[in-house]
Amino acid sequence: MKIIKSGKLWPYGIALAIMGVFLLGVWTIMVTSSANIQESDAYMTNYQDADAKANDLIEARIAFDKKYKLKYVTQKIDENGCDVKYSLTTLDGKPVEEATMLLAVSRPDTHSYDESIKNPAFENGLYVFKDVKFPKTGAWNLLLKVDVGDNHRFYEIKTDTRITHDRSIKEASTY
Repeated sequence: MKIIKSGKLWPYGIALAIMGVFLLGVWTIMVTSSANIQESDAYMTNYQDADAKANDLIEARIAFDKKYKLKYVTQKIDENGCDVKYSLTTLDGKPVEEATMLLAVSRPDTHSYDESIKNPAFENGLYVFKDVKFPKTGAWNLLLKVDVGDNHRFYEIKTDTRITHDRSIKEASTY
């Protein structure tokens, strides 16, 4: 009681508060450094490069959309494997055969199921990635890179193995 009446308690309170803030800062750093953080791979590159080239990517998409229509036409994805199909046509509806495509399949929460697939088959005016496996039920990201001559475009679809023909997915040129 003597220390309280003497008015010498406030330095101890300030010292405890500073130590508490310091310990909470150390605890925050320890918890966040042990967290399983997945880096973004938007545009098939790290986010720093995508951010630095954002205007170039947007201009390339606009130039591509002035010449071509790209559409995801797969009815349903399945865990046991299915064909992932895309339609690529000129604006007047003629199929484009000379495109090169790269499809990156990934889960939104982890990179352990990531897969890249090149060179789809061209069948009946559609680009078909044959027997693509989705090993877990649930949400999947499909990121497609299309190159036609000097034009290129990225087209990302967020889909789910539990949904048949997601009506919210539109053709690429309408985004």
